[in-house]
Amino acid sequence: MNDLLFIVFTGIGATLAMDLWCILRKPLLGLPRPNYGMVGRWIAYMTRGKFRHDSIAASAPVRGEHMIGWVTHYLTGMTFAALLVGIWGTAWIQSPTVGPALAVGIGTVAAPFLLMQPGMGAGIAASRTPKPGSARLQSLITHAVFGLGLYASALVATRALSI
Repeated sequence: MNDLLFIVFTGIGATLAMDLWCILRKPLLGLPRPNYGMVGRWIAYMTRGKFRHDSIAASAPVRGEHMIGWVTHYLTGMTFAALLVGIWGTAWIQSPTVGPALAVGIGTVAAPFLLMQPGMGAGIAASRTPKPGSARLQSLITHAVFGLGLYASALVATRALSI
């Protein structure tokens, strides 16, 4: 049971770190925060059998899309934390190190590049956006922050849960 609590705590903590970075990007870099309502819209359309959009923003809004998006965002963070533990094992829980956390964090950039962005109409690795290079770099940085969040949250979870 402690392993499950560790994964949940670590995933939520890492996702919070990512969200804090996205809040800081606005004043530091002038970049808008992600709109998880669009993720919710995309997920909601999947239940209707539609997995790809020319532009998710042009698709009709769906009731509850913001809540769906935010819940999906945090569940995804917990899933990636479980992936980290699944790859590096419970020994990593007892003694977290930054390398595996950063590797998983950066590796998770494959999800938006290969699934979300194409499905939502932005193309593979944001290729259909006005500034694909910038979008890719921001995704990479954000997922690196998520990885650092995995590590920091794991350190806190290990102590808090007396693992």
